[in-house]
Amino acid sequence: MRIALFITCYNDTLFPRTGQSVVRVLERLGHTVEFPLEQTCCGQMHFNTGYAREAYPLAKRFVEIFADAETVCIPSSSCVAMIREYYPALARENEDAGMAAAVDSLLPRVFEFSELLVDALGVTDVGAYFPHRVTYHASCHGLRSLHLGDKPLRLLRAVRGLELVPLEGLEQCCGFGGTFAVKNADVSAAMLTEKTRAVLNTRAEVCTACDNSCLMHMQGMLHRQFAGVRTLHLAEVLAGTEDVLG
Repeated sequence: MRIALFITCYNDTLFPRTGQSVVRVLERLGHTVEFPLEQTCCGQMHFNTGYAREAYPLAKRFVEIFADAETVCIPSSSCVAMIREYYPALARENEDAGMAAAVDSLLPRVFEFSELLVDALGVTDVGAYFPHRVTYHASCHGLRSLHLGDKPLRLLRAVRGLELVPLEGLEQCCGFGGTFAVKNADVSAAMLTEKTRAVLNTRAEVCTACDNSCLMHMQGMLHRQFAGVRTLHLAEVLAGTEDVLG
């Protein structure tokens, strides 16, 4: 299968190893990964802060760039949620029939990374090796918008050498929420304190998730506490082998 990778802004700017790991996993499974160089932002940051008019050209650009892709892989639940939930609405609000039709055509080919592996490719064992004690945080968009369920956990359970430890309060938000962490800093910090306490209680070496935005938020507090716990995107865990460890 030919899979087009949408890297997302966060990953492109701050976490390039996530995209590299996605490519490593998919190529290991025998697929061809393409990277459209024209890609920019899906428009989520603009839309979520009230700039729907400014988000629309970015949405149209995304649809145009990936219109001919056989499959689109996105290692970010929040970006996939933006595309699925709000691109159709944006097209309707702008009375753009052409955009609406293009979105309808594209959406069945757009997958979050764990969705792509489990649902589209029918794979849970990707041949990974990661000899560490790991816990998993379910980000809000993956949990409530995409309904990923246990897909990430099924992928983690199949990793050789990995000890998976359940996280208490799995369904609780980490407190990031994009600009929520800035506009409601005290509430966000309180939520983050509860989440990081739960992570520390697992005695895990690594906390993983499907969204680097949550992991960045959590890593900040873990780092300030000198906790000795790393955060890694699910793709980076699954990319591990005997020769390449996370």
